[in-house]
Amino acid sequence: MNLQEAIQTIAKNFPRTLIVGGFVRDQLLGVESQDADLEVYGVPADQLAEKLRELFPGQVIEAGKSFGVLKIPLGDGQEIDVTIPRRESKSGKGHTGFVIEGDPQMSIEEAARRRDFTINAMMKDPLTNELIDLFGGQEDLKNNILRVVDEHTFQDDPLRVYRALQFVARLDLKVEEKTFALMKKMVERGDLSELSKERVSEEMKKLFLKAEKPSRGLQFAFDLGMIERDYPELFILKQTPQEPLWHPEGDVWIHTLMVVDEAAKIIRREDLTENEKLQVVVGALCHDLGKPATTKMGEKEGVPRIRSIGHEEAGEEPTKQLLNKWMFGFEVEQAAIVQATQHLKPGMLFRQKEKGELNEESYTNAVRKLLKRAYPVSWKVIIAAAEADHRGRDLPEVKEPVYPAGELFVKTILSQKFDQEPIKPLVQGRDLIERGVPPGIKMGELLQKIEAARDEGKIKTREEALALLDDDLSKM
Repeated sequence: MNLQEAIQTIAKNFPRTLIVGGFVRDQLLGVESQDADLEVYGVPADQLAEKLRELFPGQVIEAGKSFGVLKIPLGDGQEIDVTIPRRESKSGKGHTGFVIEGDPQMSIEEAARRRDFTINAMMKDPLTNELIDLFGGQEDLKNNILRVVDEHTFQDDPLRVYRALQFVARLDLKVEEKTFALMKKMVERGDLSELSKERVSEEMKKLFLKAEKPSRGLQFAFDLGMIERDYPELFILKQTPQEPLWHPEGDVWIHTLMVVDEAAKIIRREDLTENEKLQVVVGALCHDLGKPATTKMGEKEGVPRIRSIGHEEAGEEPTKQLLNKWMFGFEVEQAAIVQATQHLKPGMLFRQKEKGELNEESYTNAVRKLLKRAYPVSWKVIIAAAEADHRGRDLPEVKEPVYPAGELFVKTILSQKFDQEPIKPLVQGRDLIERGVPPGIKMGELLQKIEAARDEGKIKTREEALALLDDDLSKM
């Protein structure tokens, strides 16, 4: 049963069923949705759950009793959330300070009023196709306006400010004046501090992955004062200048927003997993966090220059600090650190080869060492970060369709099969055991010595490594 069939089945088996929220909005925008939210009127919650289990045996999942949401996965990424109308009201401080009360007899107007924005308060009857728009959502959507439905109920859940970031970015919306003032007030009085990392992370993830230009949401967060209040690692980028010769676009904040948008383009172009996509965009956000600590005014041949020497290494700590505020997982944090500390390397190695400072062999070995340092972060993430940084500048050459440093980097990886075993040692412990060396400190020293010789380009093959090992053992 597909999504539309499932919606029809539910609607025909209850007194009144309405499609609500994003599904209705996306339909008006001509966007196909993979999930839908339904509100069922006139039926108590327990009867709703019982009947849904009859209609969809073995498929109904109760997603938290306190929220009263019944999830029905349909396969192929399609899913339906079903609830009865409910009131959510603030009962105390913190992200658990809510009272959620279901009311199957609630009026449609009251149910719509509790929603966040007018574009999400529209409803649709799946049996008649009637659009129910009590707060002007269709007109706001047509005019690209983000407007709260009700100023009082909106403030019950500060997470709605974070939701605004992703809607502004995803739908390219202008925020209505009173709505902006309300959200700014909520930021200033600290309402968002009550939110859990989990809830904030989910909204930021949507911003990073669903928006073609996440910069719009990030800049909106800056305008609201969210960045200054809660993300000092990002706020200081606005006060950090860059060398105009290489970054005519302006300060590090402007450059970072451009890089994030380039990263968003790249993840739509490349074959990446969902987690790798998140790694690329989050890493793009973090890639220059080391510049504030390292940026200095200097001179080159008598000309004033702005330099940020060592900013890659300096980026690790602020990246950790920033990502500690979200919960994207260890893999994303690890990838972001790699992007912060290694994002210049592919371009630097390419220039060294172009100048003749590296030959084919030494370039290949340098690429292998980079992958070894970055492991287990995928090479695809590494080169996506480098390309996003390259293109996120206001220079003519960044518009060229081919990124030469990336092309050579990828060609080398594939030809050498570094995508398969980039860090596999040439010699392993069993080779030493076969030669009478027991596990222990000495074995570790010998293995490290062989890998160091490989990194220095003295040996390349397993045969050469074993010969070096045998030579060392003969001298012991």
